[in-house]
Amino acid sequence: MNSRKLTALAGVSALALALAACGGGDDGGEGGAGKTLNVLIAANTQYPEEFQAWQKTISDKFKAATGADVKFETFASANDELTKIQTSVVSGSGPDVYAVGTTFTPTAYSTGAFVKLGDEEWQKIGGKEKFNPATLGISGPDEQNQVGIPWVSRPFVMAYNTDLLKAAGIEKPATTWDELTQQAKQLTKGDQFGLAIAYKDNFDPWKFVWGMSVQAGNPLVDGKTAKLQDPTVQKAYQTYFGWLTNDKVVDPAAIGWTNPQAVAAFAKGKTGYFMLTTPTAINSLEQGAVKGKWKFAVLPTVPPGATSRPANGIEAASILSGDNLLVADYSKNKDLAFEYVKLVTDQEAQLDYYKKFGNLPANAAALQTLSTDAQLEPVTEAAKKSVATPFTGAWADIQLALTNVAVQSLPDLSKGSLSPAQIDTRIADAQKAAQTSLDRAK
Repeated sequence: MNSRKLTALAGVSALALALAACGGGDDGGEGGAGKTLNVLIAANTQYPEEFQAWQKTISDKFKAATGADVKFETFASANDELTKIQTSVVSGSGPDVYAVGTTFTPTAYSTGAFVKLGDEEWQKIGGKEKFNPATLGISGPDEQNQVGIPWVSRPFVMAYNTDLLKAAGIEKPATTWDELTQQAKQLTKGDQFGLAIAYKDNFDPWKFVWGMSVQAGNPLVDGKTAKLQDPTVQKAYQTYFGWLTNDKVVDPAAIGWTNPQAVAAFAKGKTGYFMLTTPTAINSLEQGAVKGKWKFAVLPTVPPGATSRPANGIEAASILSGDNLLVADYSKNKDLAFEYVKLVTDQEAQLDYYKKFGNLPANAAALQTLSTDAQLEPVTEAAKKSVATPFTGAWADIQLALTNVAVQSLPDLSKGSLSPAQIDTRIADAQKAAQTSLDRAK
């Protein structure tokens, strides 16, 4: 069967279970000599050399402990991530362990192709109590049906240039989106810009729209109904694109920036705010011209056009963000897979990963060791105010539909203008794709 025939992952649950049933027994667990564990993981474009070195270190440790090799396969975008899950589910073969973004966990769960975690599975990796409870919030639809093992946490915040804000007479970072726009205008002059935005990033754009919409009282998914064609969504896109086209507070080059490029631009010291980041940026910022001149702050939690949240609005400072590890049910190396998961979620490995890449530990003990770091206080606050995206197998398609609005708008942005009608047309297409996926989801 070709993956093109698969229009929604949720529709292949029965097929996935059938394939898993005929996938053979577990050949792992009695020593891994001569065996290879295949792990799918996101490429790290921000620290590629360090990431390659980390992979070798983990592979060496795993080999010493089990006798087995680890073969890493990477994906570079949300589309790549979804395609890999689809093709593996359909074929009944592929990676043994998947490291997927939290927002993709519901989609993976809906296939029925990943191991559900009972007491036995949790004990293999050190017990459920090993993890920070908040990170378990999107491991499954409920505590009895979980497939995602928390690996790392990435609450989103913004970084700001303390010197530039002070020079502009700004006493504290903005707490509403309208205030942010106003401050950005104060900060923009000459070759200095108010905001650094990664308009071409594969993962960033939809998070702005989701956050602003949820804060305005629109969850984007209400049961089996998509709510993308809503005034809150239109306002969110107009605000997001308007920073470039109307407010002129963003470097025009940002049309071609991914997140690492936006980090690099902010690190040069000529931008007031870097709008969507995590502690993964710390190493880059500390090596740039902003060293000692920047801080984190919680993203605005009041929607555009308002001075306070409406009664039905949610104080969503960030999506519940990070990566979960999933073990494929078709894997013939399940014991080895859980050995790998245990290794990378142990305290020592989690702290090492944080120091190298800035991803917060999901391991509770490791996270506790960072509790006195004042630099991370806004990140901790954002973590507490994080909200999970809807747990539906359709969410991956909805996320991509929201992203596609930005992708399709890039040519217009490069020309310097984007009309409300163009945005509305693209939102209508996104609504149709989202509703179709929800209708097919189980």
